[in-house]
Amino acid sequence: MATILYARVSTAGQTIDHQRSQAEAAGFAIDEIIADHGISGVATRLIERPEGKRLYDKLRAGDTLVVRWVDRLGRNYQDVCDAIREFMRRGVVIRTVIHNMVFDGATKDPMQQAVRDALIGFMAALSQAQAEATREAQRAGIEHAKEQEGRYLGRKPTYTRETLAAVRALIQAGTAGTSDIARTTGLSRQTVLRIKEDPAKAEKALDAWETGEG
Repeated sequence: MATILYARVSTAGQTIDHQRSQAEAAGFAIDEIIADHGISGVATRLIERPEGKRLYDKLRAGDTLVVRWVDRLGRNYQDVCDAIREFMRRGVVIRTVIHNMVFDGATKDPMQQAVRDALIGFMAALSQAQAEATREAQRAGIEHAKEQEGRYLGRKPTYTRETLAAVRALIQAGTAGTSDIARTTGLSRQTVLRIKEDPAKAEKALDAWETGEG
């Protein structure tokens, strides 16, 4: 039985080491890392990625698959749902670093199965919605780039829309302190505190940089 971290790095601001350090800080003992670089989670299904395909070939019953968040598996609702359910059918347990969610196919209780399946669908839909929102913001930013040229947008946020959503969810849950949230999301305590003090302002700063509108 092995614990395998699957990491997907699609932008220059992401690193494999960062995703591994977050997993280890959350208490996971990683036996192996399988990672895809420069691949879109929207356009490319997990099984079609070079290392994603190897992940399908490698995982066996009793293994644990660790991902930072379900969006590392994909940004398409159907693809993410299919991947998680296929791994569960094989007897693989899927766990996320953020929120420490567990998807296990071993349960036979119908109510637990229903809750689990609903959560899988919700997380997959959230991943796709976030990707679509980011694409729309990027398109708007390109369209307005010339007319906004030279406008000061303030300091560029150190968080992404994904990490902002994770911080806000953890704050709302009320089960983790500032330091714990910082370790889980990879942000500084100061950044977490600023988001906690004024989440609307944090959202606005991110919008400004995504759209180019200060």
